Amino acid sequence: MQSISRRLSILLVLSVVSAILLVTVFVNMTVSNKFNEYMIDIQNKRYDRIVSYFEEAYKREGKWTPKTGIELMHEAYMGNYCLTLLDSSKQAVWGMDPDDLNTQIHIGEMTGHDGGIYSTKTFEIKVDGKVVGFVDIGQYSSVLLSEEDLTFKSSINKSIIVSGALALIIIISLSLYFSKQFSTPIREVAKMSVSLSQGNFNTESSIKSNIVELEDLRKSVNILAGKLKYQDTLRKRLVSDITHEIRTPLNILQNNLEAMIDGISPVTKEGLNYLNEEVIRFGKLINDLNLLKEFESESIKLNYEPIFLDQLISEICKDFLMGAENKKISIEYEILPDEYQIIADKDKMKQVIINILSNSLKFTEENGKVLIKLYKEKKKIIIEVIDNGIGIKQEDLPFIFERLYRGDISRNQIEGNGIGLTIVKNILELHNAKIQVASEDGKGTTVKIYLNE
Repeated sequence: MQSISRRLSILLVLSVVSAILLVTVFVNMTVSNKFNEYMIDIQNKRYDRIVSYFEEAYKREGKWTPKTGIELMHEAYMGNYCLTLLDSSKQAVWGMDPDDLNTQIHIGEMTGHDGGIYSTKTFEIKVDGKVVGFVDIGQYSSVLLSEEDLTFKSSINKSIIVSGALALIIIISLSLYFSKQFSTPIREVAKMSVSLSQGNFNTESSIKSNIVELEDLRKSVNILAGKLKYQDTLRKRLVSDITHEIRTPLNILQNNLEAMIDGISPVTKEGLNYLNEEVIRFGKLINDLNLLKEFESESIKLNYEPIFLDQLISEICKDFLMGAENKKISIEYEILPDEYQIIADKDKMKQVIINILSNSLKFTEENGKVLIKLYKEKKKIIIEVIDNGIGIKQEDLPFIFERLYRGDISRNQIEGNGIGLTIVKNILELHNAKIQVASEDGKGTTVKIYLNE
């Protein structure tokens, strides 16, 4: 198996090499073809010039002589082609020997379609519309190239090759750089996912990417790691809390029963009542856990009916007045004039309000105050419960809706099993409602419930 960096680099390099080779071949062929077309055009103009020269010579002399146009012979040798002057009956006036071209330095460098085979072309020489002679132009290639032409063509080919090689180096370097830009964050995320699968939830990817998708992937995996860490913390707390809640009544029962059996403590009605209360408390814990299980599995049935929240809150507050007075806590409620009718399960909504209100009274000390507000805001009905009690520590706030979770203060000083708020949240979720809690240690707590009209 190959790493993503290696595989991506190989693919990019192969793609680049293929593209450069194709471009180089295409450019070379195009330049060669255009150069050959250019040379053929020059050659055709040379043919026209030679014919025109002989036509002017004939006009000037009025006949063909062995010296007519002989001055072109030197140019022809230099240009690697042969001339033969013929009269109107195609009898040779004078001509060059093709074998003499073999001694020319350029013969071995000439290129053409004929592969070095000698060929001739015959052109008519006309004066006043009458054919007065012919000229044969022979050469060993279809295109004649001078030394300068060959040098130019060679330099063009070399330039194309050098440009292709330089482009190849640059693009390969860029490909390796960008493949690293892709592969590095992906490799880090892959390592992080392996670490998470091994139970190491403290890992985090810090290598940022300027590619949106890869950066989103990195952030998502970091968020996942945070949530897994959070859930792992909750799991450990849950095990600890369940152990604590179950061990306490069992230890009390065991210690007292052993004391009675050993005769250390007498078997009295008061003692048995105390043990019975612990059994009842243990049973309530089991019942609450079963109730929570029903809510979380959504197997519980809700009886929806029209409810007037203002009336429900007023009734509940009256029920709590006696307990609040005994604890010297003032309980007040403010209901703004409006209609607060919703469709919900009355018993379950009553359970929510009772649980929130009882928590406020439970965690508010003497001479404290609990205020319940009911109002509307942005098409939402809001129930707000405010107290100036002991508050909740910031490190405990994220866990207050978890099963059996209780802060250190409530665990050690105040009765409860840590399931009430979990049930409250589940009831509200079944009603498509939300709950928010804001608190400050030592200053109080504010609970807001958002209900749909």
